[in-house]
Amino acid sequence: MKTFHFFPVGALLVLATLTGTGCRTDYGVGSPYHPGPAAGKAIGTGVGVVAGNAAGLGVGVVQGTAAGVADTFDPSYHMVRYWRTETTADGRTIQVPYDVLVDQYGRPVKAPAPTGNPPPPPASPNTNK
Repeated sequence: MKTFHFFPVGALLVLATLTGTGCRTDYGVGSPYHPGPAAGKAIGTGVGVVAGNAAGLGVGVVQGTAAGVADTFDPSYHMVRYWRTETTADGRTIQVPYDVLVDQYGRPVKAPAPTGNPPPPPASPNTNK
């Protein structure tokens, strides 16, 4: 019977001791005679912000560089060259190259090719009935 009362009383004593010694989760408000926790939290926050931003900068630079290099070797886009037959002002017939940037399925990309050619003509629906 004595052990039955010992556990609740012991738990209450441990709880009272922890509460009375100042175990707190909020270090922003504390005793002015013991400013250590508040100062520690402020300094820790400052150091954490600076270190986190420095680490984020480093990770961002490395990931951006890796993505840029990977895009150079991306085989999903390639150029397709068509040859147009055009007639010059003096009547000659010549072949003119026309480059189109296509994706891995052969569909033209909406952006114009980086060769300075005009963008591909828009596809028009079939109006024949």
